[in-house]
Amino acid sequence: QVQLVESGGGVVQAGGSLRLSCAASEGTFSKYGMGWFRQAPGKEREFVAGIDWSGGSTYYTGSVKGRFAISRDNAKNTVYLQMNSLKPEDTAVYYCAADCCLGPLRVGSHEYDYWGQGTQVTVSS
Repeated sequence: QVQLVESGGGVVQAGGSLRLSCAASEGTFSKYGMGWFRQAPGKEREFVAGIDWSGGSTYYTGSVKGRFAISRDNAKNTVYLQMNSLKPEDTAVYYCAADCCLGPLRVGSHEYDYWGQGTQVTVSS
């Protein structure tokens, strides 16, 4: 059972930056594909960014491409989401998720096995 704990959320003005972190309890973290999802009030959870277990493949939803960057540090069992040029429409609860194991990069929420509790990101205009 992998436990995921997100941090780094907060309130930021439009155009600002935040870096989210997701720490995993599992020692075999390097075998997991990781994803970031978000859910705004009244909307469905949506895929934001993903990175495969090797770190060699990343994928972003179109609305964040060029502004967000996902990365991982397997030595620290942590995945990051660097968010730049934030917009009010980026406001949501952000969740990290883990997919076991050694598979291709996933974009569907149903394809992930473990989830964090979420961290709130609020972008003011």
